[in-house]
Amino acid sequence: MHNKKIGLRIDVDTFRGTKVGVPNLNALFKKYDIKATYYFSVGPDNMGRHLWRMLKPAFAWKMLRTNAAGLYGPEIIFMGTMWPGIQIGKRLGHVIKESFEDGHEIGLHSWDHHRIQAKIDKMSPQQIEAALTKGVNCLTKICGQAPVSSAVPGWRCTDALLIEKAKQPFSYNSDCRGEFIFRPLIDGKALKQVQVPVTMPTYDEVLGRDGVSDDNYNDFMLSQLRPGKLNILTIHAEAEGGKCLEMFEQYILRAQKDGWSFATLGELVKEAGEIPEGKIMQESFPGREGWLGVQGIN
Repeated sequence: MHNKKIGLRIDVDTFRGTKVGVPNLNALFKKYDIKATYYFSVGPDNMGRHLWRMLKPAFAWKMLRTNAAGLYGPEIIFMGTMWPGIQIGKRLGHVIKESFEDGHEIGLHSWDHHRIQAKIDKMSPQQIEAALTKGVNCLTKICGQAPVSSAVPGWRCTDALLIEKAKQPFSYNSDCRGEFIFRPLIDGKALKQVQVPVTMPTYDEVLGRDGVSDDNYNDFMLSQLRPGKLNILTIHAEAEGGKCLEMFEQYILRAQKDGWSFATLGELVKEAGEIPEGKIMQESFPGREGWLGVQGIN
């Protein structure tokens, strides 16, 4: 079993996260000899279009308690609203390639992060396939090989998405929250691509809730680790690669001191042994607005 390993997943949602956060994290990982799994958004940065969601109280509260403008930079307000979104892969392909050459796993987060997170359940199979193919082709061109994995933005996983992903070259995906690695079932049939669910909360989900602050965040996150079980941590290039970089370095030091090591998600898949089957359900989730894909635990 995984004993004391933390599967380290980095979601890169924006142009700023790619340009600033990823190089910061790559330098940190070199310092501590860590290999991780990156999920890159490679098409247009249209994240400013999320601002309409401020009309929803849960999203507005999340933006306020996490100081979103401080995390993502003030330009997040304008991305894809006042002018077309910047093409991330086209402008910053060299950053993605450097991550690949450093030995990190490269996966696809999205072509257009905003569109997928906001509209995945309204997109046709053809639209989903087109978005996935654009993203895969972009990363393949940058790295010289296809991405090994994918992770849908916001864990907004549907059966239609999984069916389209099965046509892509991914060996596994990380599209839901849950407790253990499994093969998702659709209409009673298990897919070949396994799911590596995220088991731990993210910074933006817990900050400002139940007494969690920057001062005690690392204490809280270290308390979430479960020896002998699957531990998957998602960080964001925009947060832990930016404003929270020093705090994240302290987390690494404390985890390593406690006997934990960090691994790519692919490494944990290889160690998983016999993989059970299971369902992905659409449910609400603490600290998030709307629904997420959640592993159905029997």
